[in-house]
Amino acid sequence: MAAHAEHHHHEESFVSKYIFSQDHKMISKQFLVSAIIIAIIAYMLSVFFRIQLAWPGEGFEFLNYFLGERWAPGGVLDTNAYLALVTIHGTLMVFFVLTGGLSGTFANLLIPLQIGARDMASGFLNMLSYWFFFLSSIIMISSLFIEGGAASGGWTVYPPLSALPQAMPGSGMGMTMWLISMVFFIVSSLLGGLNYIVTIINLRTDGMKMTRMPLTIWAILLTAILGVLSFPVLFSAALLLMMDRMMGTSFYLSDIHIAGEALDYVGGSPILYEHLFWFLGHPEVYIVLLPALGITSEVISTNARKPIFGYKAMIGSIIAIGFLSFIVWGHHMYVTGMNPFLGSVFVATTLLIAIPSAVKVFNYITTLWKGNLVFTPAMLFSIGMVSTFVTGGVTGIILADSALDIPVHDTYFVVAHFHVVMGMSAIFGMFAGVYHWFPKMYGRMMNKKLGMAHFWTTFICAYGVFLPMHFVGMAGLPRRYYDYSNFPMFNGVMDLNVLITRHPRWCGPTVLLVQFLLQPQKRSRS
Repeated sequence: MAAHAEHHHHEESFVSKYIFSQDHKMISKQFLVSAIIIAIIAYMLSVFFRIQLAWPGEGFEFLNYFLGERWAPGGVLDTNAYLALVTIHGTLMVFFVLTGGLSGTFANLLIPLQIGARDMASGFLNMLSYWFFFLSSIIMISSLFIEGGAASGGWTVYPPLSALPQAMPGSGMGMTMWLISMVFFIVSSLLGGLNYIVTIINLRTDGMKMTRMPLTIWAILLTAILGVLSFPVLFSAALLLMMDRMMGTSFYLSDIHIAGEALDYVGGSPILYEHLFWFLGHPEVYIVLLPALGITSEVISTNARKPIFGYKAMIGSIIAIGFLSFIVWGHHMYVTGMNPFLGSVFVATTLLIAIPSAVKVFNYITTLWKGNLVFTPAMLFSIGMVSTFVTGGVTGIILADSALDIPVHDTYFVVAHFHVVMGMSAIFGMFAGVYHWFPKMYGRMMNKKLGMAHFWTTFICAYGVFLPMHFVGMAGLPRRYYDYSNFPMFNGVMDLNVLITRHPRWCGPTVLLVQFLLQPQKRSRS
């Protein structure tokens, strides 16, 4: 007995407790802190390239200070640097902040606590999941500092730019690092997802049937299932892309000419890559959104002082969204020469996904109706999340229809849509979760006044950035162009570009960081 007690009270070393920890609560903190740091880096990259869009050709000393003479000569952003910043910003936000950061933080924190398990099914695999995520993020961010520059093919890295190392400076080592980073990220996601599924299915406490689980756990379970089914497809796409780059295969390439020279690639098609990428890419939208929706369900129910309205309908909507997300990927590809009949099938399935999404929204509103509402920062962010989910959903219905999507495809209308429905909604859900469970994570309360300032600053500035972007897109402004000043037809929307850039979008994450750096209030024992 004495030996057992001695073992039970054994003190962990700093390394085993804080670095290579197998405790789910510590791993959730590691994911959260990493995601905040990566988000700030990604936001700063967006500031750099938005300055170029708002004031093309004008020099800014601080651009030269941060990026150096090579990438910002005279304070003017280099064309290749612009494409690299756009690519890495999108990659960091979609995969590392909204996917890894959101799921990694709240799945690890909440699953054992809310299903009555001691810990995750495998603490070791859980630890590996975080460190593969961390290694992946280091490789991705490091690619910004290599001589040829980071990957420059957009966050979707379509071939042939991504398949031909000689295509442009960002197609060389930077693209190779992007692919290696994503392989590690996929391994992290699969390790985490399998762990979450096994834990939820097998380690629920006695008496907790599936229909008694909190909606947060249902959302995390479906998110993990989507990831386990779809991320291997992205892995295969990346593997074939690496073979085209290094082994002379032609999965994605055919009839390519560079500088008048015909290359020996025959029989491939970049459309194959698009199918593989978007088969992951659209479930990825719900891999990002479902945890935020689950968090919102719990926060709204708690702060409305009443159970969530239509619990079983909410479970059904989560399952329906998960299923439908696998049969809508073609709506990203209406302009690829798709057969119009096949396009109409994707129109139907995409419009169909609006039904379970609407079920969730109406259930949130009904839960709020006549509730005893407490407007904490977490509650405000949850209501803000419902707002952005509805706003983005309305423009999503427009883009679901091929006749309406084709005219605005690859314009800033699409950029505005997915930033609202995917970026803002997921970020608001993440902030709601941080404010709601921060006392459980750290044993302290966050500053409520700073939390209110954080919400209103983020809410107003986020809409201030992305609402005008819809009008810029409807005017036909294409995305990923370096300089619009050579196109007189866009002179009328350049003022909107300045307005979008001037909005202090980085204020929200900055206030959250201040919350962490300031000494939070000790939690009351009363």
